[in-house]
Amino acid sequence: MNDLTALENKLTAARTRLILDKPFLGALVLRLPMVAADPDWCLTTATDARKFYYNSEFIKELQPHELQFILAHEALHCALSHFARRQHRLKHRWDIACDYAINPLLLEEGLEPPPGILFERSFEGMTAEEIYPCLDDHTDEKDTLDQHIYDDSPDEGTDNQEQNSDTGNKDNDQQSKGGQSQNAEEEQSGGGKDQQQESSQGAGGAPQPPPLKQQEKETLDVQWQQRLAGAAQQAQQAGKLSGGMARLVDHLLQPRLPWRMLLARYMSATARDDYSYTRPSSRRGDPAIYPRLRSAQLNLVIALDISGSISKKEMQEFISEVDSIKGQLRARITLHACDSNMVEEGPWVIESWEDLELPDEFTGGGGTSFKPVFGWIDSMDQQPDLLIYFTDAQGDFPEQQPAYPVIWLVKGKTTVPWGQRIQLN
Repeated sequence: MNDLTALENKLTAARTRLILDKPFLGALVLRLPMVAADPDWCLTTATDARKFYYNSEFIKELQPHELQFILAHEALHCALSHFARRQHRLKHRWDIACDYAINPLLLEEGLEPPPGILFERSFEGMTAEEIYPCLDDHTDEKDTLDQHIYDDSPDEGTDNQEQNSDTGNKDNDQQSKGGQSQNAEEEQSGGGKDQQQESSQGAGGAPQPPPLKQQEKETLDVQWQQRLAGAAQQAQQAGKLSGGMARLVDHLLQPRLPWRMLLARYMSATARDDYSYTRPSSRRGDPAIYPRLRSAQLNLVIALDISGSISKKEMQEFISEVDSIKGQLRARITLHACDSNMVEEGPWVIESWEDLELPDEFTGGGGTSFKPVFGWIDSMDQQPDLLIYFTDAQGDFPEQQPAYPVIWLVKGKTTVPWGQRIQLN
């Protein structure tokens, strides 16, 4: 019992230090009650988006700074709603992608990790959705340091280890159903008597909880977004919200509308559809003049960043979407491909009744500058109704914003100095 009390004090001290030094992360950790788990299923630490589960022997071996990292790691899994974002993706690979997304954020905050975390410098600044397609089959041989037990549904094509783990989870679920009804709609802040009561469940610790149901995922998703916003506001008022975390919060709390919907909305708003009251040319008919809807052709310029960060598949999806929209809006498209210079084969001009056909490959892959496309537009007699730039936004921007509207369709998290930014991923 003394050992258990010492562990609880160790966890509480690490959480308190986070609250003082990193109030944003500390406020999120405070939302996860800490529960000693049965070591038969919890080898290190785990979360089900409701609680923080830990293996007592594992916690004993951690240094205080390593424990702070682990606590913040589990809290970010919840705050970033990783439990609700997997969709069709394979569970084991998704879990790895989530760890690759979280760990660079914590390292940037100055937290010191324990040995064995997943980290890849090339994944810095990327979301789990962006990292997932970058992982190959060899990635499935790796393991996360912690366990993500909010979703253990088996996936076709996952490795044997994951499938065996899923089977074991189901057995544990059957054993623990009777004592888990209190998990739903939980709003505990952790610590105190609740923590001590839960950490003493059984001689071996708490059994593994069942995976979240869909309704629970949706409820927790909303709750964690609210907690994320509240924690960010408190940390910002205290002057202890780092720039990286502030950008992360802004990105996560912005409206999650599909980029295709946003692109269609802005193109429709730019379309020059209006009613005409001009007299018909025919001499016959009613002398009264009735309004008629007339549509002028939209002059659209599209620029493709071919600097190497945009995959061919992503470019084809974008082109297909623009091709569909232009037919509905009667748009004439002038398309450029550009890295630091525009390709010599361009531009390609496509009328509204023509299919959008482009070369299989573009010559490029160098650095990125957006200035050549804007310079070309300045040299023309007529400005476009709209410019859409498909890019990762990592390049040299013109200093002055043009008079015509610009939409940046951005892959990644890089910001733009002006214009309308639409998140591609």
